[in-house]
Amino acid sequence: MKFCCHCGHAVSEAIPQGDTRPRYVCGHCQVIHYQNPRIVAGCLVTHERHVLLCRRAIEPRHGFWTLPAGFMENGETTEQAALRETWEEARARVAQQQLYMLFNLPHINQVYMFFRGQLADMDFSAGEESLEVRLFSEAEIPWEQLAFPTIGKTLKQYFLDYPTQEFPVRMRDIVWPQRLADGVNP
Repeated sequence: MKFCCHCGHAVSEAIPQGDTRPRYVCGHCQVIHYQNPRIVAGCLVTHERHVLLCRRAIEPRHGFWTLPAGFMENGETTEQAALRETWEEARARVAQQQLYMLFNLPHINQVYMFFRGQLADMDFSAGEESLEVRLFSEAEIPWEQLAFPTIGKTLKQYFLDYPTQEFPVRMRDIVWPQRLADGVNP
């Protein structure tokens, strides 16, 4: 950030009084610009022993498979965001959704929330952000072509939980090694 969005003057990085982190502060109007993590919400949509995956038509990871998910919008709940993203990407309606997986990704300032739910009907198709959408059994999942680590971890946990039909809310941290966080490439 270079300029204040309130008055247009230059900002500088400083630790405001009473704070512990560097923030962008406007020297003219004194507005502190906080930058907070972004929330990604999506659905693990199931039908019997199958899961619904979307092949991405957009970057990042164009052509790779993912669960329908995306950034939460202002004015919506996480559940509403997950259902909206599932509709936009897979034209799928979901029933009986419940929070299932939560991932903290501090190295990219994101939080992922996946709801588990059942297909309300078999009427689904690729939305504008998907090349194709289909149901996969565990054996059919293209594990090496999954778009993001959160997707693989969610799918593996689901198939571990499936035999007992107990799906508690789980939280995981995905933290890159400190040397990557410090800007050093391996």
